Amino acid sequence: VKSEGPKLVPFFKATCVYFVLWLPTSSPSWFSALIKCLPIFCLWVFLLAHGINFLVSHRSASRILAGLIFSAVGDAFLIWQEQGYFIHGLLMFAITHILYSSAFGMKPLDLKAGLLMAVVSSSCYAFLYSYLSGPFTYLVAVYIALIGFMGWRAMAGVQLCNDLWTWTKLSACVGAMLFMVSDLTIALNEFCFPVPYSRFIIMATYYAAQMLIALSAVETRDDEDFRKRS
Repeated sequence: VKSEGPKLVPFFKATCVYFVLWLPTSSPSWFSALIKCLPIFCLWVFLLAHGINFLVSHRSASRILAGLIFSAVGDAFLIWQEQGYFIHGLLMFAITHILYSSAFGMKPLDLKAGLLMAVVSSSCYAFLYSYLSGPFTYLVAVYIALIGFMGWRAMAGVQLCNDLWTWTKLSACVGAMLFMVSDLTIALNEFCFPVPYSRFIIMATYYAAQMLIALSAVETRDDEDFRKRS
C-alpha cells in the first residue's frame, strides 16, 4: 500500500479540485466535463505508471484500465444528461461493469455471495420499478443486473472465511460496493425523489470506488513479487 500511495497523489489533488470548484450542473460545459473527468484521467496515469508491459501481460489490469476509459466517457455524457445524454452515460457505465466483472474473473464462484447480490439487486429494482417508464423499465433492469454481477465477482474474490483474501481483493470488493451506492443514489435522485446532498454522495462514493478498483489491478504484481521472494 505504501508503494502505491505516492502514485495516487495526482488523483487526490484532482478530486479536491473537483469538490473545491463545485461547478454548477445547470450550465454544462467542456471545462466542467474536464474537471469531473480529471480524477479518472489520473487513475489512467496511475495504472500506466506500472508500465505498458505490465498492462499488456495482465488482462485484469488492462480491463480495469479500459473500464476507467469508458467511465470517463460516461462521466462526460452525464454532464449533458439534461440535454438527452443520460442513456449514453448509462451505456458507457454498463460497458465499464462488464469490463470490471471480466477483470475480477469467475474464480472462486461463491454462489452464496451471488445469491446475496441477486437478492439485493432484485430488491433495488423492485423498489425502482414503479417509478420507471418507457425504455428505462428495461434499461435500468439490465444495468442493475450488470452492476450486481460485478459486485458479486468482486465480493467472491475476498474469501475472508478461508483466509485467502488479499488487500487488493478487499479493495475491489469495497470499491464495487461503493459503486453500487453511488449508482443507487443516482437512480433514486433521477427517478424517485430528490436525495439530500445527492451530488456529494454520488461523486464521493464514485471517486472512492474507482480508486479502490484501480488499486485492485496491482494484485498480479503483488503475486509476482511474492513468488520472487519465495
